[in-house]
Amino acid sequence: MATIDISIAQTIEEKAIKANQAAKSLRLVTELEKNEALYALAEHLEKNIDFILKENRKDIEAAQKKYDAAYIDRLSLNENRVIDFANSLKEVAKLDDPVGETISNWTLENGLKVEKIRVPLGVIGMIYEARPNVTVDATGLALKSGNAIILKGGSSAIHSNKAIVSVMHSALSNTRVPKDAVQFIESTDRNATKALFKMKQHIDVLIPRGGGALIQQVVENATVPVLETGVGNCHLYIDREADTEKALNILINAKTDRPAVCNALETLIVHEKWLEKNATELIEVLNKHQIQVHGDEKAVRFIPGASLADETDWKNEYLSLEIAIKVVGHLDEACDHIETYGTKHSEAIVTENQETAKAFLSMIDAAALYHNASTRFTDGGALGFGAEIGISTQKLHARGPMGLKELTTCKYVMTGNGHIRA
Repeated sequence: MATIDISIAQTIEEKAIKANQAAKSLRLVTELEKNEALYALAEHLEKNIDFILKENRKDIEAAQKKYDAAYIDRLSLNENRVIDFANSLKEVAKLDDPVGETISNWTLENGLKVEKIRVPLGVIGMIYEARPNVTVDATGLALKSGNAIILKGGSSAIHSNKAIVSVMHSALSNTRVPKDAVQFIESTDRNATKALFKMKQHIDVLIPRGGGALIQQVVENATVPVLETGVGNCHLYIDREADTEKALNILINAKTDRPAVCNALETLIVHEKWLEKNATELIEVLNKHQIQVHGDEKAVRFIPGASLADETDWKNEYLSLEIAIKVVGHLDEACDHIETYGTKHSEAIVTENQETAKAFLSMIDAAALYHNASTRFTDGGALGFGAEIGISTQKLHARGPMGLKELTTCKYVMTGNGHIRA
């Protein structure tokens, strides 16, 4: 890594120290007080919609000169989107506070009482790209779980994020939650992000959320522990015994509902026998929704206008109305393809054969698996967690949508009566 500018590193460290101090103060804030702060955040966001949208337009105008439509969609806010993420804060406030929960307890033969108790992680460093809603979602989850947060959004959303954080700071000024618990790094210099990587003394965990390049950069260079969120190269396998209507509805929902999100479908794997029977219907829905197809040789023969896929297509997270299609002869071939190219995010099968479904769900290693359902459900809100801070594709501590409990750790508390160890 390149040498980090000393002044930038000092600024980041100052913010990290403030967040660390605020995290200590948060230990004494009650669940009621945290909830009151979340409702205050939601109220202030709703009252300041015009201001937030005005600042967001500055980001959109700049982005339109450099980015594609999918990226612009992730960056764009409107009144409904602001109301949605304000409402998500209210939903988080309604959730049970995990902090202080007794996970387990027992008494030793000598009478010493042991409790395993859920506690906050401490200070979370959030590094993300073009989604201003993450600024709100991450803050709400962090505060409800008793954590301070340092936000480092992408330069393309700088005006939007500054506006949102200024509104949140104003809201927190009249609550028991210290506004220093929400730190925002305004610098768009990449060295500011690199400085966060080395703040192990003050930051307990980093959570990167964005494209594969960003996530890999954090994982490879940070000395702070990382909760890795994953790129979503999601697959749908339509088995030979799939119901046609279910299969096509799930395909269209997973691919077109919001193509630019990580739980959107990127690769369709279809059994050759199903395709032979249902090619006309499949072609109709692909054309209706203007989905551009990159297929293997068999798919190209069946689907007019499809281009021949290469290795890049099987690996690609398109985040747009493009899809890769592979035709297979049996379940094992489908599973092998997913294991080779999948990112362990979300994978689905459509079939009426319960044994085939059971085999698929057993063989595939991913954070979220679906039988006869869309991958779009891999979302904290959709699964009842409230807002999520990201989708973890790791296997340690947290996996899948990360809600409140995933932002906590534990400590053991022992209670004795003069006990000493013999």
